Order: sequence, then structure tokens, then C-alpha cells
Amino acid sequence: MATNILGISAYYHDSAAVLLADGEIIAAAQEERFTRKKHDPSFPSNAVRYVLDEGGMEMDDLCAISFYDKPYLKFERLLETYHEFAPKGLKSFLSAMPVWIKEKLFMRKLLNVELEKIGMGKPPRILFPEHHLSHAASAFFPSPFDEAAIVTIDGVGEWATTTIGHGQANLITILRQLDFPHSLGLLYSAFTYYCGFKVNSGEYKLMGLAPYGNPNTERFKKWKEIITNELTDLREDGSFLLNMDFFNYATGLTMCPEDKWEKLFGIPMRKPESELSQPYMDIALAIQQVTEEVVLRIAETAKQLAQSRYLVLAGGVALNCVSNGKLLEKGLFEDIWIQPASGDAGGALGAAYTAWHIWRNKERTVSGMDSMKGAYLGPGFGADDIRKVARKYDAPQKEYQDFDQLCTDTARLLEQGNVIGWFQGRMEYGPRALGNRSILGDPRNPEMQRKLNLKIKYREGFRPFAPSVMEEDIAEYFKLNNSTPYMLFVAPVREERRNPLPDGYDQGGLYERLYFQRSDIPAITHVDYSARIQSVNKSTNEKYWKLINAFKTRTGYGVLVNTSFNVRGEPIVCTPSEAYTCFMRTEMDYLVMGRFCFEKSRQPEWNEKSRWQEEYDLD
Repeated sequence: MATNILGISAYYHDSAAVLLADGEIIAAAQEERFTRKKHDPSFPSNAVRYVLDEGGMEMDDLCAISFYDKPYLKFERLLETYHEFAPKGLKSFLSAMPVWIKEKLFMRKLLNVELEKIGMGKPPRILFPEHHLSHAASAFFPSPFDEAAIVTIDGVGEWATTTIGHGQANLITILRQLDFPHSLGLLYSAFTYYCGFKVNSGEYKLMGLAPYGNPNTERFKKWKEIITNELTDLREDGSFLLNMDFFNYATGLTMCPEDKWEKLFGIPMRKPESELSQPYMDIALAIQQVTEEVVLRIAETAKQLAQSRYLVLAGGVALNCVSNGKLLEKGLFEDIWIQPASGDAGGALGAAYTAWHIWRNKERTVSGMDSMKGAYLGPGFGADDIRKVARKYDAPQKEYQDFDQLCTDTARLLEQGNVIGWFQGRMEYGPRALGNRSILGDPRNPEMQRKLNLKIKYREGFRPFAPSVMEEDIAEYFKLNNSTPYMLFVAPVREERRNPLPDGYDQGGLYERLYFQRSDIPAITHVDYSARIQSVNKSTNEKYWKLINAFKTRTGYGVLVNTSFNVRGEPIVCTPSEAYTCFMRTEMDYLVMGRFCFEKSRQPEWNEKSRWQEEYDLD
């Protein structure tokens, strides 16, 4: 009989559940995909039901439940932090303590109550591995390496904000640790906040804004020096101290004191949704470059300590794919593998793996590929589910018996400039859409980036889009020889595909620079000639590979624009009904679900009485 373990992360952001059976990942999903609340931190009741149902199990079939951090250690950190900074933070202390004393301090009881509400039997024993051990386990145990250096970097767990470790066989050894309040993740989030973006979701925007910064100005150089000399004390080994006079997050209700930062940088905190002027682009570039330098130094230290040829990464900062690309380009390691659900959602997977390999002392086998199954670990839906949605909305559609013909016709529609909603197979686990819940376009179309941002996603126009490229064709388009199936590395577009920049380009406004056609694949070429790449392997996602191959047959280009199937502020769609609703709310031209193709012009009028845009908070 299989040994089954349920992993859970909850109560901060991106709650999730994962089911392991004899060490194999059976299912994994974030709670937000079911509740439709982006980054939902609540107990993942729906995700737990889903993963157990996918495994054909109930609570009685589990040997353990593993929660992704240790509540008592976290409570200790909160108390000691408030004590150290007293009398500062009294308001924050009075706000936080009742919740902890009433609920979070008694996490085992709280979890049992929530699990019993699900009604799938009596919960088994609950384990509590440390937060960064969960991250480390999520990075190493599913990786394709027998042994590897491990780096985890995020905001904060219990005490740790960064760890360096070594994984070998079924063991993980933590070799070095940086503790709160000194945190690279929270430093980056402070700049996210100051630039007017939302903490814990706007960090992607700050990263995307950074290439618009001008590194040749005195202002940029001065600001970067301020970050490295006044906000931080950065050491050669990648460790650092933050000057806490300039940060509020330890005891306050904001990330940083706005008046002090305005005096330091000479610009006020940007108001959310206001115009993005050049100074904020420059400050975004400054903190991005500092982040890249810190990550590089930490990786160098990890190599020295672990004496390994390989590196694995997890934690929220591991989602900074620009930093990842620079690290890969340095060639410190023979290969790097990054957990696709590197944030707190991935903590559920790491917690489950910790229980399996460390608590149960189960051996680990490596096959040469990772164990993530392409991250296609969420719910899947069949033809009958799609037909039900078509009947519900009286939606005309064409059903294909030959999937290859569907791909050929879809490739033709893409070539004609149409935007396609593509819904296939099991939903992705993690923040990226990887070809099963995606919106697709022609990367050669110079209008595609603008159309996708403004008419489909309803988001800021400066944000870049990712290419999905056939794995065997990566080197034709990008200066990259590694596979990157999880869209976690940024690499340059090859020089021969680039167009030269006009005189005065750097002095132009944001949108003047953005809409200049920089290459023969302009829709996925960012202003610095970079792209965040997803390589598509035929054995991992044959349907998506076939579509890209059909597009290549028609156009000669084995690459598509790929963005997540949602609008701004909405979680990625999970069900056929959500996909159809998103399709009808936006200016997508076609929706392909399974073997069914829905043409927008043939659909009945979409009469929606609710103001649906207000359902989703702006991220």
C-alpha cells in the first residue's frame, strides 16, 4: 500500500496543497485558482479536496500531513523583534498579537479544525518542518541532480531570510543562514512599494520596469550607491545588513518611511496607477542590479561551501528570472534548476517532500529529468465538461476529431493576427502559464504586445510577454543553450535577429521606446533585447509542442507569445467555464478548449450585469 503525504502552505499568501504517493507528485494546486482570490492566503480547503480526489483518497489514506513552517519559531521571532525595536511598532504589535494568541499560536488545533471541516475522514499526524527547509526540499528533491548546492531566498520564514545548503541523496544540510530583519526579498519589496506597486505581486512589474532605466546618468549611479552604502552593508560572501532606520516592515504597517526615502532619493513615493516617469525606471534598475549582485555573491559562496557543480533555487526571489539569467550566464555551475512554484505555494510541496525523504527516511531516485511533470499538476477537464459550458452559454463551437488539424487551423489563425485562448489538459502549479492555461499570439506581429496588454489583459502597457519556443529551436532565437521549461530564465535575443536602435532612442519616453520594433520577434523582445523564455519539450507537453510546430510549418518560426489566461488581478483560469467567461469579457478572437474551437464573432452577445472588473483588486 502506498505511503501518502499531504503538504500544505497557508496563512501568508499563495496557499496551496500537494499530494505525494510513495514520493511521486500526484497533484498540486493553489487555493486562489478555486476561490478566484489572487494570492489567497486562507486555508486551502478547495486545493486539499482537489488533490485528495485526484489521488482517489481520503484523510484515512494519509500517513501524515506536513505544514510548511514552524509557528512557534515564527511567534518567537515576532516577540523578539517587537522587543528589540520597542517602543516602535506598538500599533502593529497590538494588531498582530490577538490573531496569533487566538489562532496561529495553536496551529495544530487550527489545522485539525479546518481539515475536519473538509469532511474526508480523521486527519493523521501533522508535521512542522521549518519554512526554509520546505523551500530547500522543494528545490532539491524534485530536481534532476544527485547532489546540488541549495539556495533559498525570500522575504522571511520563521527567522531565516536566506539559506545556503547542500542536498545529497535524501538529506539536506543547511550550511549558512541569514536572519530577519536583513532580507533581500523585503528590500526588493520595499522598492516595489515605493515605486507604487503592490507588495507580494508587483515585484514582477518592478523587474519588468528595470530595463527602461538609464544606467549612464549621474542620478542612477548616485541611487545605486545609496542602496549599497546607506541602505545596505553588503559583504563579499553575499550576506548583508540593512539599515533599519530606513525600513518599517519589522514593526510597522508599511515597508518604508516615505519621508526618509523621499529625502534620500529626492523623489516622492509614486502613487499607484499614476504615470511612470524616468526616475522610477532608474530606481527600478538600481535595485534590480543590486539584487543581481547579491544573488551572484550568494551563489559563489554556495559553490564554495557545498563544493557542487549544480545549483537549485527556491523562495520568492528565485522567481526573479532576470537575476536567474545573469547567474546562468556567469557559468558558475554546470546547470541550475529552479522550483517552478518557488514562492509560498511551493512550500507545500517542500513540506511533503521533507516528510517523505527526511522524516520517513525514504531513498531518492533521479531519472535525469526533474519530477515536476512539467508542473501540469492541477485539475484537468474532458470533452463532456466543455460541452456543458457550451450548452450553458448557448455557445457555437467546432469540434475537431483530428487534433493535428486543430493545431494547423489554430496556427493559421495566429498567423492572421488573432489572439487565441488555449485551454488544454491539467492546470499549471505555480505562477506561470506554461501552455495549458495560456493566451497566445504571433511574436512577429509588432502590434501584438500592445493588443495583449491593453485589450486582453487590461494591464500596464510596459509589461513584457514571454516566448514559448520549441526546445530544439532555442538557440535559433536566443543566446541560451539550456532548456528552460518553467519560464524562469531571461536571456538575450540573438544579435542577428535584432534591429539597430535609432539615434536618441535612450532619451525617448517609455512608450516611444516600447513600441520601437527591436527584432523580427518584436512581441516578445523587451527594451533591452531580452526575453523570459519557456522551452517546450514534445515529451512533456505534446499538444502545445504540436501547435508551435504547426505555426513553424506555416511561418518558419517555432515560437509563440505566451501569457497567462486571465485578466489583471484575476488568478489564472482553472475551469472551462472560467475560460469561456474570460474569453467573452476580453477582445480575444478565438478560444480553443480541448478539441473545441469557439469563434468570438459567432458567440451570443455577452450581457453581464455585474461590474466584473471590480471583482479583482489591481495587482
